Amino acid sequence: MCVNAGRKRYRVAIVLGVALLALVAGCKPSGSEQKAAEPARSQVATVPIGSGFDFYVLSLSWSPSYCEADPDQANSQQCRSGRPYAFVVHGLWPQYERGYPQDCPTNRPRVPEREARELLDIMPAVGLIGHEWRKHGTCSGLGQEDYFEVLRAAREQVTIPPEYTRLSKYLTPDPHEVERAFLRDNPGIPADGIAVTCDRRYLREVRICMTRDLSYRRCDEVDRRAACRLPKVVMPPVRGG
Repeated sequence: MCVNAGRKRYRVAIVLGVALLALVAGCKPSGSEQKAAEPARSQVATVPIGSGFDFYVLSLSWSPSYCEADPDQANSQQCRSGRPYAFVVHGLWPQYERGYPQDCPTNRPRVPEREARELLDIMPAVGLIGHEWRKHGTCSGLGQEDYFEVLRAAREQVTIPPEYTRLSKYLTPDPHEVERAFLRDNPGIPADGIAVTCDRRYLREVRICMTRDLSYRRCDEVDRRAACRLPKVVMPPVRGG
């Protein structure tokens, strides 16, 4: 009799244990549910994908060179505004593997001033913004808003070397020194995917090649055609601010 009672209590304990395990299992999320409950990891932002060309060149202009080289012709909004412009976006240019398109047909040639002013933190003049849209943006296969979204994303992807963010005195670097600084701080750029340009005296631009989804890529033609051949170039200091 006592043995039967003990067995009965044992069976009841097993039943209660199984029920408890089932309850816990029901409260615990499954593997897929557990992953869904975890905080979402940051994703690389996607951008609108253009068409009708092979890749982009992001052109970053050294604004003090532009302003000093021809002060009488320089854009006053860029050069006399008092803003401390250093490297600014000259443009985002659709390219073919050889050559490039420009001035493509559009039914929207004008960039509204309100939209243009939203870009003044990275592009220095409303007139430049409109010009770049008409000459280059119209050949991207994108609408105006999408093109400027991609342009901003391209600029935000590039780290400007700290020695060139607020230059307080004249520099006369070897152009390869400037290129190496960009490669150092942007390790994804291939050595033949960037070109530093100059005129007879001044450093003018750093041009970086990107795919249509803004991955870095090689661009032999751009590198050969645009790269500065001078041993030294002038970088005037940043003014204003």
